[in-house]
Amino acid sequence: MKKKLLAIISIATLLFLAACSGGNESSSAGEGSDTNDQGIESFTYASLTDAVGLSPILTNDSASANVTDHVYEKLFERNAETMEIEPQLAESYENPDENTWIIKLKQGVKFHDGTDFNADAVKYTFDKLRDPATAAPRASLMEPVDTITVVDDYTVEIKTKYPYGPFLASLSHSNAAIVSPEADQNGDINKDPVGTGPFKFVSWVPGDQVVLEANKDYRDGAPAIQKLIFKVVPEISTAISMLQTGEVQFIDKLPTEQIERVEGLKNVNVEKVDGTPQYYFTVNHSKEEFQDAELREALASAIDRDAFISKMKGLGIRSDSVIGSKVFGYKEEADNAGTPYDLEKAKELVKKNGYDKKTYTLLSPNRNNFILMSEVVQAQLTEAGFNVNIESMEWASFLDTARDGNYDMTFLSWSNLTADGSELFYPNFHSDNVGASNRAQYSNPEFDQLVEQSRTTTDQEKRLEILDQANRLMLEDHAIVNMYHDVVTAAMENSYKGLILEPTGKWNLSEVTRK
Repeated sequence: MKKKLLAIISIATLLFLAACSGGNESSSAGEGSDTNDQGIESFTYASLTDAVGLSPILTNDSASANVTDHVYEKLFERNAETMEIEPQLAESYENPDENTWIIKLKQGVKFHDGTDFNADAVKYTFDKLRDPATAAPRASLMEPVDTITVVDDYTVEIKTKYPYGPFLASLSHSNAAIVSPEADQNGDINKDPVGTGPFKFVSWVPGDQVVLEANKDYRDGAPAIQKLIFKVVPEISTAISMLQTGEVQFIDKLPTEQIERVEGLKNVNVEKVDGTPQYYFTVNHSKEEFQDAELREALASAIDRDAFISKMKGLGIRSDSVIGSKVFGYKEEADNAGTPYDLEKAKELVKKNGYDKKTYTLLSPNRNNFILMSEVVQAQLTEAGFNVNIESMEWASFLDTARDGNYDMTFLSWSNLTADGSELFYPNFHSDNVGASNRAQYSNPEFDQLVEQSRTTTDQEKRLEILDQANRLMLEDHAIVNMYHDVVTAAMENSYKGLILEPTGKWNLSEVTRK
């Protein structure tokens, strides 16, 4: 009887286990499977360049920020869908007067080294960021700050030298992330970063890869990805092949000439969002000849942006506006407020003023879309009667040459990570920054005054109107020709979901799970 009962129990157990196994599906799915219970064992992103460093205070490049954005957090962040600024490490804030910001902090948050996130950590980070001895690349984020005071453990008071409208946008920047004071004082966070974010640092082999692991104690719950790898793959074609074979699961910044290939991969989903980055044509405004408004108008009239956009396979947004649709300060009416394409008018101005008597140099970096822009615009300017030669150079040399004003005309770009018009106009076009970030060498006192007004008021409606005025002034001045606003792209293996792709070109993998 006992044997018969034992047999019945054994059969029942086997039937139960078979039912739970889901028929023919294997119950051991292997590496990187089960997300809800066990997590994704490993997930790899192919980075075209290596990180420069892993401290948000000491770096200012996208490859480094891709890593640090997963390790560190800021007081505020911009919502990827609404583009509104929301608290991250902050709990709330008050503006008792135009020069005072009282920020309440979230409590119970720990750095990865076990120390407390608090007001002292905020003050330490911002003081170091703005200290001239640090030589932080984005110290300008703290330029308006006068004093930082710890009110209590979880309250910090920041006073600015003048009313500063884009302040919350500045605090949402990757380089305003909060670091562990203890880790920074006792180690090298540029090599061994310590933040409060969803991932913790494991290792970095320069030129090869950075490895992070899930922060199991993260306040919003640990990410499904257990090991996050940033693998250096210098060639985009190789990265796409690795995505196809499953060696990597994620790539971004898909170039125009490769977009159709990636979209044709059966194991991949391509995501696109209208972005904040922009690309524009400019003359060297510091040269006397380009003070001639008719010369600038002739150049602008000769450039057919629609012809160029048609070659971008859906990865460029056509708009005259210097401020893009995802950047604060944009008004739809400005989309068509620039110098219209008018070849006959361009030819007339060239002939009238003898612009065909000189040969101009068009400076271009040797990067994909810049090369394409240069070739298209050179042909268009030639058709209008200009004599134009292209001078191409590698990226770092190009930036130095443009900064020093050693060119006639060129193409420039800006990522707009703060998504704020003041922080577009001030570094790129205000005369304060000629010879530095203002590589267009543009100087216009009326424009400068508008930009300063946009920065020194906290009334956001007033800022919107002022920025629109500054935008239209640049267009009326034929200061630049906006070639296109970017479409931000990324491709992920289609067995995953949950990618957060931001209009700024930034992305977050902390919510990625398997489908």
